[in-house]
Amino acid sequence: VQLQASGGGLVPAGGSLRLSCAASGRTFQGYAVAWFRQAPGKEREFVSAIRWSGGSTSYADSIKGRFTISRDYAKNTVDLQMNSLKPEDTAVYYCAARKGVILSALNSDIWFDGSHWGQGTLVTVSS
Repeated sequence: VQLQASGGGLVPAGGSLRLSCAASGRTFQGYAVAWFRQAPGKEREFVSAIRWSGGSTSYADSIKGRFTISRDYAKNTVDLQMNSLKPEDTAVYYCAARKGVILSALNSDIWFDGSHWGQGTLVTVSS
């Protein structure tokens, strides 16, 4: 599955952005989809994930309560609504899709083995 991430941009602290991850060529049926981010000089880190079937979700502690991941069946996308953005949220955000991700593994390192990754979308939060 080919993934396309979009929605990044420049926003002041406290603002909001909505990222979208679209799949081309097929649906997300049978997949889990995750958002990761990578700030300059740092490792790629888990942000949030959702299982397409059932809608179970997982969030990193650093964004819990501010970000919401959701599915859009009509658009075949997985969206990440980001509110109350902070300068430390500045990063390139990537989406990934993988089959066979059980609920307890949504926030694990399983994503780094066998996932499809999209290109990143840059989110810059100014202070």
